[in-house]
Amino acid sequence: MNSRMNILYEGKPCYDIVFSTDFQELPKELKQLDAENRKICIITDSHVASLYGEDVLYSIKEHCKKGVLFSFEAGEEHKTLETVKEIYRFLINEKFDRKDLLIALGGGVVGDITGFAAATYLRGIDFIQIPTTLLAQADSSIGGKTGVDFDGFKNMVGAFYMPKLVYMNVSTLKTLDDRQFYSGFAEVMKHGLIKDSLFYEWLLENMYEICDRELDTMLEMVERSCKIKKLVVENDPVEKGDRALLNFGHTIGHAIEKYKNFSLTHGECVALGSIAAAFISWKHNWLSMEEYYEIRDMFVPFNLPISIEDIDPQEILKLTKSDKKVEGDNIKFILLKKAGKAVIDKMVTDEDILNAISEIHYVEDGE
Repeated sequence: MNSRMNILYEGKPCYDIVFSTDFQELPKELKQLDAENRKICIITDSHVASLYGEDVLYSIKEHCKKGVLFSFEAGEEHKTLETVKEIYRFLINEKFDRKDLLIALGGGVVGDITGFAAATYLRGIDFIQIPTTLLAQADSSIGGKTGVDFDGFKNMVGAFYMPKLVYMNVSTLKTLDDRQFYSGFAEVMKHGLIKDSLFYEWLLENMYEICDRELDTMLEMVERSCKIKKLVVENDPVEKGDRALLNFGHTIGHAIEKYKNFSLTHGECVALGSIAAAFISWKHNWLSMEEYYEIRDMFVPFNLPISIEDIDPQEILKLTKSDKKVEGDNIKFILLKKAGKAVIDKMVTDEDILNAISEIHYVEDGE
């Protein structure tokens, strides 16, 4: 049985999120968007195309004016303006106009690229999100952030552009490899840490069911995670205030991600960044030592790292200062008053950051 949640934008209903365990209701949802009178382009990557591309295309073809599929090579390294240009060319060749519709079928990279292409093609074309990874379902498909990486800097070029629908089929999580599944879980855990201590505790209590990817547990986990993000993005749709709380773990995390040339997953870097932020929170006397170590250690059963080798702390510090969250000379850091309550802090010093990086930097004895 499907459930749904409505997302507001500037106080008005904007789009629905549908939670499901299959794609059966997708045609009915498309009918609500007048799909029979629109051409639809499914945009996906090479990996997801082989799993779901043809099935989703087949399911919508009888319910739209024309259905086509565009696939690009999978991987964060292809989240660039060059890929967006390829999408533009394809849409022009297929004679897509502003009345038509794009579908982002895939993970966060697909969603970000498709959303940005939709925001900018003919000054705006409708799109919907069908996220197939935990990272995308729990986080990146909600809230209207779109964008691409530029010269190695994550999401440096982008736009706020809302989808018309987000359709989440949690059964797609069954086909994720373990590393990608647990990468997405880092964002789920982040939502509990910043806004909902009861959800944080529920995650720990349901550890085994989550690791087994039981569908009922996945439905509840994804829906509760989305409710937290809904609360944040509705209060601050274009990140002028509290929406920045969603960047918990991302400041140092993004720096590590870039330093390691994206060899670590986004979630692995967010886990490391979250530990670093929790460490600073402890040193600022907000978290107790026991709370800090509990937060650090809770990443372990979900196969996420709590330390990292072979990094240059000074270079990581430098990279944090090129992050788009920097305002003037101040880094907008997200810290924890306690599990379930995050705050924005602009007074974090270079020394604070270096100490936190040292905390997660594993150095063998004798080095």
